[in-house]
Formats: sequence, structure tokens, C-alpha cells
Amino acid sequence: MRNKIIITGASGFVGTNLHEYLKDSYDWNAMSVRYISNQQFDFKADAIIHLAGKAHDLKKVNHPTDYYEANFELTKQLFDSFLISKASVFIFMSTVKAVADTVGEILTEDVVPNPKTHYGIAKQQAEQYILSQELPQGKRVYILRPCMIHGPGNKGNLNLLYQLVVKGVPWPLGAFHNQRSFLSIENLCFLIKELLDNKTIPSGVYHVADDESLSTNELIQLLGTSLDKKSSIWNIKSSFVKSIAKLGDYLYLPLNSERLQKLTENYVVSNDKIKKELKKQLPISAREGLLKTIHSFQIQK
Repeated sequence: MRNKIIITGASGFVGTNLHEYLKDSYDWNAMSVRYISNQQFDFKADAIIHLAGKAHDLKKVNHPTDYYEANFELTKQLFDSFLISKASVFIFMSTVKAVADTVGEILTEDVVPNPKTHYGIAKQQAEQYILSQELPQGKRVYILRPCMIHGPGNKGNLNLLYQLVVKGVPWPLGAFHNQRSFLSIENLCFLIKELLDNKTIPSGVYHVADDESLSTNELIQLLGTSLDKKSSIWNIKSSFVKSIAKLGDYLYLPLNSERLQKLTENYVVSNDKIKKELKKQLPISAREGLLKTIHSFQIQK
């Protein structure tokens, strides 16, 4: 008899890919959830994978209360219900933004959390609550902090860079040398299945990322190679670009200080802890995963 799992947020990008990945191994049930005060859940399953929540709002239109209800209060209710249920595994999808919005060197699980946004703070509060509860014998709990997830069907920042290269627009920020971690949806699904199957992996907080990091310049070149187009990278003096970005703060130009930081910052995430426990290699490399995502953009044209 196959184990039963419940997935919240199953209609999202991660949820739909995870369902496809696990459907042949588990009896799968989607649970639609939203925060309502004083509610409890009756779990009739072996494992709970909690993906539901309010995502980071780049347009800054969400009310702060939405984050705390969806990402903290709801998680608290689900976890309380898990503790008194017969389910043995609880996987909570947090985020690296629950630790830091900017990274100086490499982000590990030892870094003291200092989130700056309502999104990150609410996720961190949920983490703290989970870790503060006494775990009954036989139960395992995993808090996952993924970095930027991508894959076929994802319409995030990679798609924007893809459109830039397709149209032959030069990349003007070549003078900025950064390194960023990515996470292929295939690697994420593999890791979640391993956590479900392997009872020897201890409960705890785990950062999730591909093995290699890439610079934005390397990503632009990878896009060009995949599209069989010559990518154009301009090395405009960084001080000049920063001056234009500061003007953009006041004149509402496409490039402002915040956007420049997001495009050029370092954000390298270590996956050493989870890899040490798995004792396995991830299915695909960072470049292979990115090429799969880029190929899916070409198919969608």
C-alpha cells in the first residue's frame, strides 16, 4: 500500500511539478488552504508538504498583514494539526529571504537570520514557531530554504532576460561581476522525494540550491548559446551606471537603484548541509537545468 501525501499550494509552479514527479510513487492529495482564525485540520496522510503562502510582491501592493496571515499564522495552524495527527513527515517551504535579503559571501544555515521584508519576516516567524515546538517521537520536520527556483512553465526573471537576448538588446551591466545561485525544479523535486523516503535524514533547516553559481554575464552568454544568437554585453563603467540608476530613483526611469541591485548583487547559497545528509549527487547541474528552462521558453513562442 502506497504512502499518502497532502500538498498545500499544489496548483502553483512548484506544486504542479512536484505532483508530476511524485504521482507514480505516492497517493497524492491537494489541499486548498487559507488562513481563518481558530481553524484546525484533520490530516489523514503520512506526510504533509506545505507549499501554500503569499509570494514576495515585487510591485509592493500587498498589505503587510497578508504575509503574516498566509505565511506565519496558516503555517502555525497546519503544523499544530500535524503534531496531533498520525502523519510522520512535515515539509515546510520557506525561503532564503527568511535569512537575508543581501549576501556578503556564501549563505549557510549558520547565518543568523535578519530578514528585511514582511515576506521574509513572516517566513522566519513560521520557522521559529516550528523549531520551538517539541517533536513527538517518530515524526520528522524539514524546513527548506530554496533560492531562485526555475523550470519549464516558470515566467520569472529568467524569461525577462530571455526576451532581452531574443530581441538582440545588449546587456549594459557587463562591468558588474556577480555570482548567483539558482535551483532547478527538477533538483528541488528530487530533494523533496529523498526527504520523504529517507528516514535517516535528521529534522532541521536546509538550504536548497544547485551545486554551481553563475554570474549574470554567464547567464546572458548561456541564453545566447541556446538561442544560437551572439549575446552582446556592454562593459559600461559601473560608476556611470550607478549615477543613471540614482537619476532613475527620481525620474522613474526603467533603471533605478533597487533594480540595479537586484540585477547585479551576489547571492550564493550553500547546499553542503543537505548534500552531506543525502550522500547523493543532484540529478542535473545548474547549467543543464537553466538550459531546460530556456528551451521551454523557445517552445512557448
